[in-house]
Amino acid sequence: MKLLFNGVKMPPIAALVLISLLTIIPSVDLVAKDVFPDGTEIPAWFRDTTPVNLSRLGKQYRITDYGVLMDGKIYTKQLQALIDKIAADGGGVMVIPSGTFMSGALFFKQGTHLYLERGAMLKGSTDISDFPVMTTRIEGETCKYFPALVNADGLDGFTISGEGTIDGNGLPYWEAFWLRRSWNPQCTNKDEQRPRLVYISNCKNVQIEGVNLQNSPFWTTHYYKSENVKLLNLHITSLYKPVRAPSTDAIDIDACKNMLVKGCYMSVDDDAVALKGGKGPWADDPVKMPENGGNENIIIEDCTFGFCASCVTCGSESIYDHNIVLRRIRVDEATNLLWLKMRPDTPQHYEYITVEDITGNAKNFLLVRPWTQFYDLKDRKDTPMSYSNNIVMRRINLECTTFFNVTPREDQYHLKDFLFENCTIKAQTSNYHPEYIENLKVKNVTVNGNTI
Repeated sequence: MKLLFNGVKMPPIAALVLISLLTIIPSVDLVAKDVFPDGTEIPAWFRDTTPVNLSRLGKQYRITDYGVLMDGKIYTKQLQALIDKIAADGGGVMVIPSGTFMSGALFFKQGTHLYLERGAMLKGSTDISDFPVMTTRIEGETCKYFPALVNADGLDGFTISGEGTIDGNGLPYWEAFWLRRSWNPQCTNKDEQRPRLVYISNCKNVQIEGVNLQNSPFWTTHYYKSENVKLLNLHITSLYKPVRAPSTDAIDIDACKNMLVKGCYMSVDDDAVALKGGKGPWADDPVKMPENGGNENIIIEDCTFGFCASCVTCGSESIYDHNIVLRRIRVDEATNLLWLKMRPDTPQHYEYITVEDITGNAKNFLLVRPWTQFYDLKDRKDTPMSYSNNIVMRRINLECTTFFNVTPREDQYHLKDFLFENCTIKAQTSNYHPEYIENLKVKNVTVNGNTI
């Protein structure tokens, strides 16, 4: 007997050899394509995690060769002058050697890069006057506020790399915040003046890898209107005891496209990854609010989450999030696995979000509820409707306090087309109400051993 392959008769032994080869080296057509939640193919860019190659970034400038000392003094002027020199010379790398060096706000320019050697620490000033007020983006608004310790705006190809640390020196700022909050419980995050750690705006082709980012006074890293950004193997932390580090989100993604967060560890006293984009009753109007925008094609994978308010949060300052993937994640001490903040004074649409291949523990498997902090409809008479649809949560093994923590508010938001699949949940309470979500599908999900 002979077998046919593409219409050609083959002896049995030849057919067996060919089948074996196809098993070992499958053809492209036989390999399942990696796709975003909306079905579009994920580009090869997301699979390229080639490390930063310093030899291709130009001349290296060690800060200690340019008058910067390890003596506890603030060297903002000297460091900024060095960045300016590197840019004027045609580009290169500012190198922080082993030791602790103090600075206020630094502004990197086209062609300049930052590298921190093992044992190096760039540490922020505790004097807010070392962070000059300027127009920036914070909490869903473009306004006057303080810059970060490390800033990059309008750059193409900017990198931060190495094995060192960027430290925000946040403790005095945190203590001042809680003192103010004790005096005025209504004070906002911005009322107590404090900088962020890293702010990347209007940039493209950015790679930040390997470094420790810690003790930020405010948000740790913030990315605004940037695209093609890779965050690889970062260690992002802030305290939650004995002094809480308020609003020290690890990664804030604000109106960005194409971002990869891979191999990172995050443990902060707020959201680990928060999707931003704008707030207010007219936030989605491109004419009235052109500074706002949505997030698209965001992948967070192969990460570990320690203490945090949520692994991924949509909101509270967010108007549109599309193609968001959280996968292959270990969770420990998170309050929420996925949190959809539905802000009643802001039109929001969260769609095509996939959370898959998760192990660990969190207080809530899914949290959906109105977010009313600093609620303000301004001159709008009606409540803008918000929507969340095409949310998939699958292959999840989780211990939690509450499985289904969803608050229905059909006058404010509509939930539709959710899928829970192949999940094993241990929960103190299920609180399961499938009627809260239109077309909620459940496949092979057990809660405390019981199929739902």
